[in-house]
Amino acid sequence: MGACWARGGLRAKRNVLTEDVGTFDSEMAESEHYDKNYDSVTKMLRDLNKDLEKMLEDMEKISVQATWMAYDMVVMRTNPALTESMRKLENAFMKCKEEVEKNWQDILEESKE
Repeated sequence: MGACWARGGLRAKRNVLTEDVGTFDSEMAESEHYDKNYDSVTKMLRDLNKDLEKMLEDMEKISVQATWMAYDMVVMRTNPALTESMRKLENAFMKCKEEVEKNWQDILEESKE
């Protein structure tokens, strides 16, 4: 009976060891799975952080542009002569641009002949 118990005890110990190895293997697989998930989540968070920083920079640029637009509007409203001067300047620029384009077309045609 002692030998039987010893054999049964060895069998039981072997089963416990096999279960421990199986548990260890499954824990290793889970650990690798968690590592992959951790890496994936870490990468996703880094990408999200970069996207948020880019969006913040874009919003800062838009804010600066809006501030300058508001400033320009205030200046124009408080100085009507400036608005008229800008209108004259724009008209002169458009006339000059038309003349340059016209002369450029003429020069281009002459060079082809």
